[in-house]
Amino acid sequence: MGRTVKTEAVVLRSLRLGEADRVLHLYTPDRGRIGAVAKGIRRTKSRFGARLEPLSHVELLLHQGTGELGTITGVDLLDSHRGAREDAYRLGVALVGAEAVLRLFGEGEGNPRVFAALARFLEVADDLPSRVPERPAVDPLALAFQLKLLWLAGYLPHLESCVECGGEGPLVGFAARTGGAVCRACAAGSLALAPATLRGMEQLLRRPLVEAADASGDVRAGRETLAVLTALYEFHGGFRLRTLAGS
Repeated sequence: MGRTVKTEAVVLRSLRLGEADRVLHLYTPDRGRIGAVAKGIRRTKSRFGARLEPLSHVELLLHQGTGELGTITGVDLLDSHRGAREDAYRLGVALVGAEAVLRLFGEGEGNPRVFAALARFLEVADDLPSRVPERPAVDPLALAFQLKLLWLAGYLPHLESCVECGGEGPLVGFAARTGGAVCRACAAGSLALAPATLRGMEQLLRRPLVEAADASGDVRAGRETLAVLTALYEFHGGFRLRTLAGS
C-alpha cells in the first residue's frame, strides 16, 4: 500500500528518466538525502513544471511504496532561488554547495542542522555579486559552506596547532590523512599552505555565511583552501566533486 508523507526538501540534482520523468536527489531535514521520481515533469503541461528545478526549496507530498524511490504527488514552492539560477557565477557557487551536500551526506541520515545550513547558503548565494573573471569554486562563500559541511560531517579541520605533534608552529601545511595543519618538522607529504590561508580557513569556519559572501577573498588563499577541501574529500570520502573539475 505504501504511505504518503509531507516534507520540506531542497532539490540537489535532477536526472532524466525515460521520455517524460525525472529522478530527483533531494535533501530533507529529517530523512537526509532521498531519491524520488517526478512523473511527467518534462512534459510542457506538467503541473510541477519549474517548481522542482535544482536548488529549489519546496514542500513535497511524497508517496513511498515498496521501491527505493518515492513518487512526488504534490509540491509547493517555498523559494525558487531564482537569483542564484539566473546568473552563471552565482549558479556555479550554488551548485558546488549542492553537490557537496549530495556527496557528504548519505541516505537516511537526517540532520536538521545540515538542512538549515543548506537553506541559508542558497539564500546568501541569491544575493552574491557576479564576479565573472573569477572561478566560482574559489568564491569565499563556496569555500566557507564546504568547510562548515565537513564540520557537520565530523571532519572538522584541526587548525590551531600541529595535528601530528601538538606543537604551536609555525604551521606550514595541511595533512589530509590526519585532518589538520602541520608544523615544518611534520610537513613531509602535506599540502603547503601560506599562513594567510590557515588564518582565512579559521575565519571561514567561525563566521556566518553572509560574512563570507561579503569577503573579497585572497586568490592564493582561495586556491590553497580548495586544495585542502579536495584532499579531504578524496581521503575521507573517496570522491571528487564534479563541480570542481578543472578548478
